[in-house]
Amino acid sequence: MNVQTKNLAALASNVLDTLEYQSGFGNEFETEARAGALPAGQNSPQRPPMGLYSELVSGSTFSSPRALNRRSYLYRLRPSTLPGEFRQIAEKGFLTPPFSRAPSPDAYRWAAFSLPAEPVDFIDGMITLCGNGSPMQQQGMAMHIYRATASMEDRVFGNADGEMLILPELGGLRIFTEFGVLEVKPGDLALIPKGVKFRVDLVGPQARGYICENFGASFRLPELGIVGSNGLANAIDFRAPVAAFEDKQTPTQLIQKFAGRLWATELDHSPLDVVAWRGSLTPYKYDLYRFVALGSLTVDHPDPSLFTALTSPSDPIAGPNADFLVVTPRWSVAEHSMRLAGFHRNCVVEFSGILEGGGVLQSGGAHINNNWVPHGPEPAALEGARAAELKPERTDDGIKFLIETRFPLQVTEIAYDAPERMKGLAARFGGYSRGHPLPS
Repeated sequence: MNVQTKNLAALASNVLDTLEYQSGFGNEFETEARAGALPAGQNSPQRPPMGLYSELVSGSTFSSPRALNRRSYLYRLRPSTLPGEFRQIAEKGFLTPPFSRAPSPDAYRWAAFSLPAEPVDFIDGMITLCGNGSPMQQQGMAMHIYRATASMEDRVFGNADGEMLILPELGGLRIFTEFGVLEVKPGDLALIPKGVKFRVDLVGPQARGYICENFGASFRLPELGIVGSNGLANAIDFRAPVAAFEDKQTPTQLIQKFAGRLWATELDHSPLDVVAWRGSLTPYKYDLYRFVALGSLTVDHPDPSLFTALTSPSDPIAGPNADFLVVTPRWSVAEHSMRLAGFHRNCVVEFSGILEGGGVLQSGGAHINNNWVPHGPEPAALEGARAAELKPERTDDGIKFLIETRFPLQVTEIAYDAPERMKGLAARFGGYSRGHPLPS
């Protein structure tokens, strides 16, 4: 598929509906911003068209199975090799596990984090809540809150530690990547592969949201098994960018996250200069409202695994490195059943957040239940659910997401000390009645 697009600088003033995308997840894509920029019949000719440089970006080992192999050839104005060395810079609130605070069997909850009063961009406004594993071991993940009141000016970021699942909660983002442009709003996700460079501009005056930084196997669509060939997140609903580039000979700071630290170097040009590309490694966007929810038609509540949109596998028995689950508006029709998620203790961790709407947990908030931490409905919600008339009911309370992981989550000191952390959470679960006397 060959698509011509405008220069990135011209795209900056456009709105979402003017952007073009390619459809599918894991496809072999082909796109060029200038007709004839892609070589025919080979990837690395002696003299690429238009004097461009051919550059292979491998997102998986060369010999990985064909269905899971992710790599793309980029045809760019300048190669990615650097004229100078990196220097280490302060991480501020953008942290990497392992952390100093031990994992806890207590539950944690935060209200929405306040926005900075001063101009702060996507990178400098990052706050890390929790994480597990290590990018050095290529397993685990970290959860961050991004807060931005300014676009990234003459700065570009690349993450060599993990891919970034970006979930806007407040305000839209225009994400300029090496592969093209993604524009996302609350209710969308953006998935940026490990190592891909990008810049984030704000669509409005401010933005806030969540990031799952995945150190393990790249996110993929879960197998459907006996569900069949359709449902959950359909591959056709994912959008990949078309090629777009900027030819800017202006000083640009390149920030690289590598082995848990931030590094910076100075370029004399923008590295977002890819004129054409082909392959299967690409960023994506996805409208979460397109998720095809499945559930019970008779009795009882399905397991949360039925809400899995993306998975980073680890162990089929012990649990995933990270599963991304999304709960969207849907119908509840189960008979004789508790329609709330009941009391449970899981071998995996649950991190939950609210992208739109909310109940006990409001939009922008976060909650952690570590492995084997008992949880369930609070007393008032439980009694309301027990007394409710069990007729077909539409739940239109926005979008909730969960990240499930097999590894215990450590909370950062910044998150633990934050004024947004709710104290006395355990007391909310102290009002259950014993129930009726048992028969003798």
